[in-house]
Amino acid sequence: MREITLGSLFDGIGGFPYAASFYGIRPLWASEIVSSCVSVTKKFFPDMAHVGDVTSLDGAKLPPVDIIAFGSPCQGLSLAGQRRGLADERSGLFLEAIRIIFEMREATHGRYPRFALFENVPYALKHIRDVLPMLLMTQFTLLSTKIAVY
Repeated sequence: MREITLGSLFDGIGGFPYAASFYGIRPLWASEIVSSCVSVTKKFFPDMAHVGDVTSLDGAKLPPVDIIAFGSPCQGLSLAGQRRGLADERSGLFLEAIRIIFEMREATHGRYPRFALFENVPYALKHIRDVLPMLLMTQFTLLSTKIAVY
């Protein structure tokens, strides 16, 4: 059986790599800017590369992975706070994750990532519901990838 690999954006203290490790999924790289969080994942995942700030990454240059997992900042997506949605500077980083996924897909001719896993507060769906279909349709059309909508 082929090894399944993971890349983690907005990695924090490595929640996605930690969970994935229980299922034999190997974390290859993570993006996190808080140094104390990076020190935690370096301790538990010494072989995982730390690729830096999500805003400076190029998905075409990252090692391709089967799964990109991300939980972008939730401050603007939460019921608590001002509910600015993706207009919030922090929560708008969601679009950086989408950009990275599409860059990797384009560079690998649609082969990677095979899956994207997004985790966030329930209210996040309200904010991305209108934006995501447009982004997906545009990008998948550019990549000539067939889409099945369920």
